[in-house]
Amino acid sequence: MFSKQLFSRSLYMLLLVTFAAPVFAQSFRVQCPTSTVLHPAVVTAGVSGAIKCQQISGGDGYSTMGDGNQTYMFSFGPLSGLADIKNGLPGTEPVSVFNSLVDPNGAVGLSPDPDSVPAGQITGHVDPRPIMDIGVMNGNIPAPTMAIDEDDEFFLTLTNVGMIMRPDLFEKHTVHFHGYPNASSFYDGVPDASVAINIGASFTYYYLAPDAGTYFFHCHITPPEHLQMGMVGQIYVRPRQNRVSSGTLYAGLMAQQSDLRTKCGNDILCSSPLPPVNATTHLNNKAGTPTLYAYNDGDGSTAYDVEYPVQIHGFDPNFHFVGMTFNPEAFTDMKDKHFLLNGRSYPDTVTPGPMSTEVSDGTQHFSQPLPTIINIPVGGKALLRISDLDVTEFQTLASLGIPMHVIGINARLLRDLSGNDMTYNTNSITVGGGESIDVILDASDTVNHPAGAVYYLYTPNLDHLSNDAENFGGLMTEVHICNSVNPTNKSCV
Repeated sequence: MFSKQLFSRSLYMLLLVTFAAPVFAQSFRVQCPTSTVLHPAVVTAGVSGAIKCQQISGGDGYSTMGDGNQTYMFSFGPLSGLADIKNGLPGTEPVSVFNSLVDPNGAVGLSPDPDSVPAGQITGHVDPRPIMDIGVMNGNIPAPTMAIDEDDEFFLTLTNVGMIMRPDLFEKHTVHFHGYPNASSFYDGVPDASVAINIGASFTYYYLAPDAGTYFFHCHITPPEHLQMGMVGQIYVRPRQNRVSSGTLYAGLMAQQSDLRTKCGNDILCSSPLPPVNATTHLNNKAGTPTLYAYNDGDGSTAYDVEYPVQIHGFDPNFHFVGMTFNPEAFTDMKDKHFLLNGRSYPDTVTPGPMSTEVSDGTQHFSQPLPTIINIPVGGKALLRISDLDVTEFQTLASLGIPMHVIGINARLLRDLSGNDMTYNTNSITVGGGESIDVILDASDTVNHPAGAVYYLYTPNLDHLSNDAENFGGLMTEVHICNSVNPTNKSCV
């Protein structure tokens, strides 16, 4: 006997095939070229960055709130990088992985093209069946994380699989990188100036990675509704400074000045000023991986050991309930009562590994893959990439016991036009919807931050420390000082 969910999915596929049969085989596609003009197949001197790709679905799904209730969402979900995303990592992959037919992080549905010459080439041709099998009820909150390096070319494919729980809605979707310095409005995701993706279709966005920093993305179709319903995610850009050669930081950054995009001459807006002669050595950090930086700081001041994306969001349970039950949504009465860090409220924020939610056919689906527990190696520093896409509230996060060093706001390093340091220490930060902030939790004082110590990152807004009507939830998570941190899944060792 077919379950209700399976019947709905079969009916949905039948309708797609019936009304779109002439083009259905070609309506889903991905694009991840092996070479471009900027990144030729034969790498030559002076070429930096690489080609990175990712595929996401646009549709619906369920998530589990901190009080145990299931919440219906409109949301993005992963269609590539599935293994990495389940481990709490970004789903952005290099060409060799994305175009692989056997790698678990490859693009879902990618198949040899029977019409290519010679036949069987990987050209972006896909089989729509696995895309629908995985993409339906595939929603994640937050959306799959994206991470690229400066100078990368990023190809992002959005595949609109439709809303299985709301077949009355023919919702288009887009991806808008909020605050991202994109030169082309065609790929900006604002439907008035670009395109919107219909159900049963795919579209590939193209971006050339600009300045380093923390950004975020959302659907720009009826934003108050789609943001509230969960179509929000984070993208961050790593700086060129991460690619300095081994040895001393000074030597590596001196070589960086040969790149005209970052060379410092008479321009006071130089993105990577020359470091002092006594710059620190570029060695492995406390996590046992090469030292990384948040920005092209020029002096190593934004170095960190581990990094964590922290997406702040809020849900109005009534708004989501009426959205699932075909009732008019009360936009003017929208009031968040679930306050989320990476899609979770306390105590789920400190639950390790991905969270799953039972969907309508009784199967478990990974709905909230990103934990928010912060693990810092003893004597180390953690970079928190905090972004907020809440549509009704300002949000405040405070740190108890570990100083917060604010180094960037809205993807800009805190330096004035003369290069003076404008970073600052604090014990709390406040962000509104559409803002991001980069914070380093500095636990380098091993006397006051010994291994095994536990601290809290929480909101002092007491009404945001609840899961709807239940107290002791909301915006709160734990910070653990560990002997060491596993670089693969960031767990304490």
